Amino acid sequence: MATESSAPVHRKTTLSDIAAGCGVSRATVSLVLRGSPLVNKHTRARVEEELRRQGYVYNRAAANLRRRTSSSIALVVNELANPFFAEFAAGVDETLGAAGFVTLLGSTGESATREQAVLGSLIEHGPGGIILSPAEGSEARNVLTAIGAHLPVVLFNRELGGRLPQYAHWDRLMLDNKPGARMVTEHLISRGHRRIAFFGGHDDASSTRERHAGYVEAMQAAGLKIEPHWRVQTTPTRIDAVRATPALFEGGSKPTAAVCYNDAVALGLILGLHQRGLQAGRDFAVTGFDDIAEASMSVPPLTTLSTAPRARGRQAAELLLARLRDPQAPASTIIAPVELVVRESSCPLS
Repeated sequence: MATESSAPVHRKTTLSDIAAGCGVSRATVSLVLRGSPLVNKHTRARVEEELRRQGYVYNRAAANLRRRTSSSIALVVNELANPFFAEFAAGVDETLGAAGFVTLLGSTGESATREQAVLGSLIEHGPGGIILSPAEGSEARNVLTAIGAHLPVVLFNRELGGRLPQYAHWDRLMLDNKPGARMVTEHLISRGHRRIAFFGGHDDASSTRERHAGYVEAMQAAGLKIEPHWRVQTTPTRIDAVRATPALFEGGSKPTAAVCYNDAVALGLILGLHQRGLQAGRDFAVTGFDDIAEASMSVPPLTTLSTAPRARGRQAAELLLARLRDPQAPASTIIAPVELVVRESSCPLS
């Protein structure tokens, strides 16, 4: 078998040849070809000089063809530590596996910068499409730079900042965030609560803005005042929610209940309340959003909005498979319903 050094003179130059010629990784060469901002200007100049020296021509059409015939699909989530995404990923993998695809998994940890690196790395494996739950602050132009506009994409639960070009037929599977948050806020109001906080998430994520808007609608419809310190922003994780719990009680008018961005935040708040000598479901009402498996087994069991995460994973995979079958179909947006599940954590006002 011929080695690279003894290969025929007229064989096609590869990314590996370029990488070896200028002392960088194959992934870096690929990022330069796609115009990614992740490569610094000195490295970019070195790679571009080597591309010219070896006469490399990037055949984007061939790259797109390879992607369409790929046996893998990339799944990129914003927080793999959240049990919601473990269930969601299981649903994705179940459906893709049945269709003969392998799932490539990446997690961004709610970092838009990390998202760029994860997407760039996964693209090197030539996936046939991507299911993406964007990180907070993620911008369409940056995602396009990392993956190109022609790779099939399904966005889940969050919108990207900025506009996509019309030729990017990206499908969307969103949750019924605003009506769901309004529903659970109205539930707390019906139980006598008037001082209700909205706890967790950052407002630069569309899902947070939508859920907060539903909460505000319900409060305003009931004629209830919202104090500024009742809006506590956190990374949507359990640990950050525990740390942020004291902020709820720093103002003069203390809340008696909280609508939490998701179940992970709600479970963190329950622990944070315990550290203050308060018991959720008795001294303070807490609600979540997602209905992860742990929600029904927490102490107290968590009132939440069921999103059926495994079913949503299957649905996202089916959307992407449909796009692969018909690349030119109009982009679709599906809003998945949510259902209020009442448990002990949303106690009546005592």
